[in-house]
Parts: sequence; C-alpha cells; structure tokens
Amino acid sequence: MELKCAYQTYHWGRPGSSSTVARLVAASQPGFSVSEDAHYAELWMGTHGSGPSVLAATGQPLADYIREHPEVLGERVAARFGTQLPFLLKVLSVDTALSIQAHPSKSHAEELHAAQPTVYKDPNHKPEMAVALTPFEALCGFRPLEEIQHFLKVVPELSAAVGPEPSAALLAVSPSDPASRDRLRDCLQALMTRDPADISRRLDSLVARLSATGDSAPSDPLLPADLILRLSGQYPGDVGCLCALLLNRLVLQPGQALFLGPNEPHAYLAGDCVEIMACSDNVVRSGLTPKFKDVSTLVSMLTYECRPASEQLFRPTCAAGGGDCVQEFRPPVPDFSLAKIQFVPDSVGPQYTVPVRDSASLLLVVSGAATRGATVVGRGSVLFIPAGEEVTLTLTDRAEVLLFQAFCQL
Repeated sequence: MELKCAYQTYHWGRPGSSSTVARLVAASQPGFSVSEDAHYAELWMGTHGSGPSVLAATGQPLADYIREHPEVLGERVAARFGTQLPFLLKVLSVDTALSIQAHPSKSHAEELHAAQPTVYKDPNHKPEMAVALTPFEALCGFRPLEEIQHFLKVVPELSAAVGPEPSAALLAVSPSDPASRDRLRDCLQALMTRDPADISRRLDSLVARLSATGDSAPSDPLLPADLILRLSGQYPGDVGCLCALLLNRLVLQPGQALFLGPNEPHAYLAGDCVEIMACSDNVVRSGLTPKFKDVSTLVSMLTYECRPASEQLFRPTCAAGGGDCVQEFRPPVPDFSLAKIQFVPDSVGPQYTVPVRDSASLLLVVSGAATRGATVVGRGSVLFIPAGEEVTLTLTDRAEVLLFQAFCQL
C-alpha cells in the first residue's frame, strides 16, 4: 500500500528545492509545489500523531488501518508493542545546526511525561539511528578526555566559561580515574548554567581570535575553528557553540551510520540523512536552539562516556541471502532495524524482490523507477508492507536504485 507522508518545515531545514525532503515530496505527491522560501526539514513516515502517514488510495490514517488489521504487524511485534507501529522513519535535510540534545530512556521518558506532559508529550524512549545520504556532519558523544583537557589548557575562553575550580578538577584526573565522569559533569553543569551575558562575551572573544589573520591566528590542528565560527554565526552568543570543544565532530559519508542510544549528547549540523527511531518525539535540549532548554535534566541524564569519534560509527552487516546489495543496520534495541538496498538494475535482472520480513515494514524509494502491478513506484514513493508479504518490483529504468526498508527484528 502506497502512503502519503507528512513533511515538516523548521528553521534549520534546507531551503526550497535544495532540500532532499522537498524533492522527494515533489516527486511523489501530485499537486505539491516547492516554495523556495520554505525550509523543508523532515519527511515523516509512520503513525506518530505529529505527522501521521495516510493510505494514498483512501486517505485513511495508517494508524487506524493497523488498529483495524493488527495482523499486518506480525505476531511478535503485536505481542510486544500492541496495535501500533513501533518505529518512525524520517528523511532529514539539515541546513543549520539542530540543538544540543539527548533522548531519555524508557523509564525516564515516563517520568518526564508525567511531570511535564506539555514538554515531553509521550512516555516512550527515543533511540535513533541516522544513515547518511550525503556527507552528514554531527556532534556525537564526548571527546576523549585528553582532548577536552587540551582545550581547557589552550582555549582560555572555554576554561573561563567553565570556571577555575571545575576546570582544575577535570585537569587533575586521568581517563582511567572513576571520578573523571563526575568531574566532566561538573564542568558541563558550570558551563551550561553560566550567566548568558558572560558566555556571550567569552564566545565573542574566541570568535575574534579565530577570525584573526596572520601570526595571531590559532594553528592548533585539534581546534574546530571553522565549526565554532559557523555555529556562532547561526546562534550568536549561544553556549552550545562551546560544546564543539567537548563533543566529537563526525562527518559521515553516504551509507555510514550513527546510532544514538539513551542519554547520549549529540547535535546534527549539516547534510541529508535517513533517520529511524522509536515512535517518540521526546527531546531534552540545552543549546543551539530557540526552543525550551531543560539544562538541569540534560546535565543529570548524560552518560559522560568519553570515546574517539571513530567509535561512534555504527556498522552494518550483509543480510543473509540478500547479496551485496543489502546492508542491515540492527541496533541494540527491539523497536527498529533498517536495511539499505542499493543496486543497478543490470546486476539483478528485470525484477527485484524486497526482503520478506516477519514484521510490518516501510519501504522508501530514494532513487530508481519500477512498477508493481498498476502502481508506479519511483523517487519519493513510500510503501507499507504487511508482515510476511512478498513485494516484487518490475524495474523500468537502468538508473541506480536506492531503497531503505524499516522493520522490527524481534
């Protein structure tokens, strides 16, 4: 069943036809016209109430269809999650940085929802995974402790914003010291609760130094000067700009992935990706955003685990029986898995059969052209596939095919 899916315009989305989201919607939804003044940020595929998908043929919400026909989910999924699709699939087109944020665990999400239901609007956790469609830049997880200590020594604006006592305490511990996580938490707490006017002054000073030319310009190869300058241009005076000195900076290449479990600090910075998550919209924010910042909650919940950037990548496996064209990303959560299916038609013949799953799945067509019976399937098409159903596509173009299949592997 083909779906008509919702899209979201946020200030950080790519403008007009430069957005992959806008181009996918334009290719698949007749009558949609791209506005070059709008910032198309996200395409939502699933049953979440903030952007529910509907059956293209009838307009019936997918959530209602599943409740009426729970067998389409598959026995194990229905037994585990009830009559709801347990995951939400998205495409993101990021032009300016998203907030410094983390997502709560299931039990913490329930507590936050009970205490602040207008802010945390559902009781579910939100582990998520992003697979790059283009070079995709992000901050993720705390840098190795030695790098953070280095920046406290060589960036006086950072050590001043953190404060002398928390800075000295963190500089005094080794990575193997069990107290290092507490000292790092104290530094983040001090930084995030510093008077905003003081943060703005420190950041202005740092930006002025980084913008300087000649002998006075910083030459530290570790220092992400270009990123700090870019973030400060997008969010002047925001404490989140200094978080680039605490968090790993990654640039995923197309097909590379990032998995974000609960309590892991991160921020998406630029590029396009396919993202899959548990069916939730719970976000705890603390910087690089005009939205509500819940600093105390974020500081208290983070893991404070320091790892190199290379260890943040989440690697796929080749699917059994799928050949080289199917890579599966199976994170350590029950809610979702994601398959990337990529091939040229000449390598598979005139038809291609999508892997059969024992759960319901969503199939997103990023590129390629095909038919299934009388249905034309092409760029931007999204299909809902019931559990156990075989879907064979007749390929109608020799261009490369790129599909993403979201499913629940229990």
